[in-house]
Amino acid sequence: MKAVIMLTAALLALTACKDEDERAALPPPVAMTGDALGYYCQMAMTEHPGPKAQIHLRDAPAPLFFSQVRDAIAYQRMPEQSAQIVVIYVSDMSRAPSWDDPGAENWIPADEAFYVVGSDAVGGMGAAEVVPFSRREDAQAFAAQRGGRVVRLSGIADSDVLTPEGQGMPGMDGEDYLDRLKAVEKEGNG
Repeated sequence: MKAVIMLTAALLALTACKDEDERAALPPPVAMTGDALGYYCQMAMTEHPGPKAQIHLRDAPAPLFFSQVRDAIAYQRMPEQSAQIVVIYVSDMSRAPSWDDPGAENWIPADEAFYVVGSDAVGGMGAAEVVPFSRREDAQAFAAQRGGRVVRLSGIADSDVLTPEGQGMPGMDGEDYLDRLKAVEKEGNG
């Protein structure tokens, strides 16, 4: 029994080392400067309030910056997105100076963040924002003050990031839009 416990501990240690090695091999986040432009809007990132994101693609010389975290997660989940994503970094609002100044270098891997979804927070492009924090207690405090729920990246529903913001537009309600998006994906794979 003692040998089994020692073997299990050794395997866990090796797995932890492998995870650390994989993280170390990832490209580091890039500081956000006045030259960084949002992928969709092509506007200066520093001109918009709220958290930001950057996506590093395989063999790309620079990351794609996003004016809203919601937009980066939508990019990741879009059926037509075919480039291999190496890592996504999001603003750590636990360490942000303020909503208007989310910070230039306080990035965390997207899969390590705690997100507030469904709050009254509006991001840099005027859409409902998915707000990332490195500390769960900060996310919970934000949700208590501004509404919403705290989830991990895998808990963010497609309808939270893929549906359009246009309220009352014909054919643009969330479920109808997602159904049409899935149909496009099937056509592209068929």
